[in-house]
Amino acid sequence: MTSRERVLAAIAHKEPDKVPLDLGSNPSSGISAIAYDNLKKYLGMNHPTRVYDVVQQLAQPDNEMIDRFGFDIIDIGREFNTRDEDWYDYTLANGSTAQYPVWFKPIQAEDGSWYTTDEEGTMLSRMPNGATFFDQTYFPYLDGYPDDFSNLPEVMQKVMWVRHAHSPWDHASEPDFWDKLREKALYLKKNTDKALFLSAGSNLFEFGTMLRRMDNFFMDIMMDHDNVMKLVDALMEMHLANLEKVCNAVGDVVDVIRFGDDLGMTTGPFMDIDTYRLLFKPHHKRLCDYVKEHSNMKIMLHSCGSVYQYIPDLIECGYDILNPVQTNCLDMEPEKLKNEFGNDITFWGGGVDTAKVLPEGSPEEVRKHVLQRCEIFSKDGGFVFNTVHNIMPDVPPENIVAMYEAVREFNGD
Repeated sequence: MTSRERVLAAIAHKEPDKVPLDLGSNPSSGISAIAYDNLKKYLGMNHPTRVYDVVQQLAQPDNEMIDRFGFDIIDIGREFNTRDEDWYDYTLANGSTAQYPVWFKPIQAEDGSWYTTDEEGTMLSRMPNGATFFDQTYFPYLDGYPDDFSNLPEVMQKVMWVRHAHSPWDHASEPDFWDKLREKALYLKKNTDKALFLSAGSNLFEFGTMLRRMDNFFMDIMMDHDNVMKLVDALMEMHLANLEKVCNAVGDVVDVIRFGDDLGMTTGPFMDIDTYRLLFKPHHKRLCDYVKEHSNMKIMLHSCGSVYQYIPDLIECGYDILNPVQTNCLDMEPEKLKNEFGNDITFWGGGVDTAKVLPEGSPEEVRKHVLQRCEIFSKDGGFVFNTVHNIMPDVPPENIVAMYEAVREFNGD
């Protein structure tokens, strides 16, 4: 099978010739710039470490790394910012040199921290000295909801995650963006056999937390349904308008589209199932219905945490794929998930525990752990190997190599 055939077979719950392998197809299956830099040095590679997701400080895997481990999926955003002049050097927290896209120019404070502002001087984000990602510092609706949401797209530009969007969305304001997106997607379709991936946000619950701040939005969900519903309606209007453009541009080219809404914490969902069904499920279904009616793309939901209670509803909404499959959370044991839902949704992740095993285990412990996870998840398809979320800076490079070599061993390579 080609990589594309392998991924699509797995999503269709047909056991492919090999377990498909992902690194960096999206900002929840990636690798921190520090870990990537260490991995490069360990493997004797010397290409630049380019940080395409500046908020999470994630590196964009380059072609040499993709070929070295045989990753099967690529993000079409990688076809943007391809020139050397699109990047400039900066220093990582560990002292190594990496590169930022030229549009991202954080300011260093006297205490060594880094921060960003907008044109009005509002501080939008901050990364403490020695830290490895930026925190959101400004919440547009912190003091309450507006009377109307007519300027919501403009307000979202004050949210760090939108303002500092990764490629291809850092080019979305350009007049020929949609033509370029299609052109670059078609180029990749013709010149690689990889499955093509596009992250398209469409967050609802998460955007509520980014606008109101998490503590306020939780209280709103319990005590102010009217304003929550008005906000979600406004977000849906914005998301559906964007999805129309996405589907028109690349709906016949891209293989997987990713939506995001972190619905769980370690000990369970953020809200009870009835509240989810009232406030968010109908809109999640509308998003999925639109994509299925207007494109050929398969739909991933990225949701961290314990979402076991939600999975039947997520399947009803139309999600084909769940990521990152946070198996160290309540009710998220691999065997349980595979036995109960393995025929109905694809698990894109869960391939290795990134909280303990990958950063703290020996290479042999990583190997055994990965082989066990592949054995559980891969039967009858429905599995794409990926870590539980991003590979963090403290993960030893030898453990990363052991992880991918274990997948190759399982695949008989």
